Amino acid sequence: MVTIGNFFFKYRNLLFIFLYLALFIPSPDIFTPEIFGENYYWWPIIIGLVVTVSGQAIRGATIGLAYIIRGGKDKKVYAEKLVTEGIFNHCRNPLYVGNILMLLGVGILSNSLIYVGILIPLFLFIYQAIVLAEENFLRNKFGAQFDAYCQRVNRWIPSLKGISKTFEGMHFNANRWILKEYNTQFVWLVGITLILLFKYPQLTNSSEETRNSLLYVILPALLVIYLFVKYLKKTGKMVA
Repeated sequence: MVTIGNFFFKYRNLLFIFLYLALFIPSPDIFTPEIFGENYYWWPIIIGLVVTVSGQAIRGATIGLAYIIRGGKDKKVYAEKLVTEGIFNHCRNPLYVGNILMLLGVGILSNSLIYVGILIPLFLFIYQAIVLAEENFLRNKFGAQFDAYCQRVNRWIPSLKGISKTFEGMHFNANRWILKEYNTQFVWLVGITLILLFKYPQLTNSSEETRNSLLYVILPALLVIYLFVKYLKKTGKMVA
């Protein structure tokens, strides 16, 4: 598993591109009018949005309170220090948990049985392998310190014990969250917009004109915001 994890760690960014494109693969529906009634589409929309927004909220809280560099070094697992504060005090892999919820949420939102039933389990297997590879590196580098951290904090399931104290005792760095997440946020919001407008014509009364009008407004607005944040970052007018 460690060997598998090291391999996928090297190519993990390509994995996200594949999973994003896979949202639009034709698939049998999870929620159908035969089982959930005429307004069946509200089930994937509401559940999907709640799950995916929860994932982004976890990522936002993690990055805003205590960020950890997950980029590795020379496409290999690497860490300069063991970060245990912030959300890392409640879950050892909160960024990965956030990613899983974001992808699971958009999979539910797209009402794709293939995505949720096949690709998400495959993604979980790959993530488990990556985490085991990271843990192997951290255990070799930090030894007893990392073992004590593992005994105290769950690998996957976040603990809410003391969470209010965590937020009270730390400053939330909104700029860091924006600068680290604006690429992810842009792709994520574009994907949600496309799924809602193309997958659910009921939301626009099956009017292509209304759908296209919304696309012409929402997508350029998201692009303008994205380019503005990128400009602020490149010019140093917004710093973390």
